Amino acid sequence: MQEQLVLYIKDKISVTDNEMETILSYFKPIALKKNELLLTNGQFSQKTFFVAKGCLRIFFINKDGQESTRYFAFENQFATALVSFITSEPSEEFIQAVEDTEIYYITHKDFYHLLDIVPKWEKFYRIYLEIAYITNTKRLMSFLVQDALEKYRQLLKENPMIVRRLSNKMVASYLNISQETLSRLKSKL
Repeated sequence: MQEQLVLYIKDKISVTDNEMETILSYFKPIALKKNELLLTNGQFSQKTFFVAKGCLRIFFINKDGQESTRYFAFENQFATALVSFITSEPSEEFIQAVEDTEIYYITHKDFYHLLDIVPKWEKFYRIYLEIAYITNTKRLMSFLVQDALEKYRQLLKENPMIVRRLSNKMVASYLNISQETLSRLKSKL
């Protein structure tokens, strides 16, 4: 399982075996049950997670109790409530395992310590932030310029795993549409 993390890091940055050993020494494994929460609204995001197996969901709950999903992290992806992680302010997001999930996590303190002791970790962090920025900007643009059918088609093209592995309720929450609208869209395609 740790080999996935090694391959992911090596795909982003070139590090020596000693540097990799140092980096890995700060990551801890944990197994999560389906629906287990890692972070709730109001808590401080003090960890970032690498998904080895399963899926994490980052979502909000509005004042009416309706869930809106911002991000799904499947195998070989990182996830955290990034705004809270960076600012050390309370999170407005929840992080939940939507399947039985195996992850590696690193604490905020250790993540930033790696920036001091492994110079190439700075490049890893920059790449991590760039990926997060691109992902979030594309999502925002889809909400602003696409109708429901266009959003669904784009999802099928760019991330069909979401539709294949997750419930209609979660897919609808991710697309910011009702489950009924999602059912209609599925019947059209």
